[in-house]
Amino acid sequence: MNADTEIYPPVLDACCGGRMFWFDRKDPRAFYIDIREGERVVDVGTKGTKGRKPKIVAPDLIADFRNLPFKDETFYHVVFDPPHLYKVCDTGILAFSYGLLKETWREDLRLGFKECLRVLRPFGTLVFKWCETEIPLREVLCLTEQQPLYGHRSGKRAQTHWCVFLKDNKSREGKEEGE
Repeated sequence: MNADTEIYPPVLDACCGGRMFWFDRKDPRAFYIDIREGERVVDVGTKGTKGRKPKIVAPDLIADFRNLPFKDETFYHVVFDPPHLYKVCDTGILAFSYGLLKETWREDLRLGFKECLRVLRPFGTLVFKWCETEIPLREVLCLTEQQPLYGHRSGKRAQTHWCVFLKDNKSREGKEEGE
């Protein structure tokens, strides 16, 4: 796949994982990437309703959110739901389901924000999802110069945050070389 000649849907999911929050996990309006792929069968349910279910990570393209293989201003909308855990076993089901942060998480997320904003068209939207199980949202939002427009807390303990960013319409000619 050549990012210079390929025509993509309007939406990029930059860390798709198992596409857990998508209403349609095969929505053709989105292009799904992740740094990994695979399948694990896990136990689900509680007493009397136990079963086994596959957890699948199947991106359209294996790619790293820190170095997206797309031209500038390719997408109208980007979903950025990066890994948020680093204190779990790297071979466990949580690491498989949600991905895993490394000790370089600050720089990794800084690059992720930069890349997601780079591939957004002017006035495009970036939806950022973060669960502050281990790292508070404020420590993550300071990794980008962009300010979110609005957000929402969700989940049983209100630890999951959804933040929406709007890319401004700065002229590309007005940017300094190397930016």
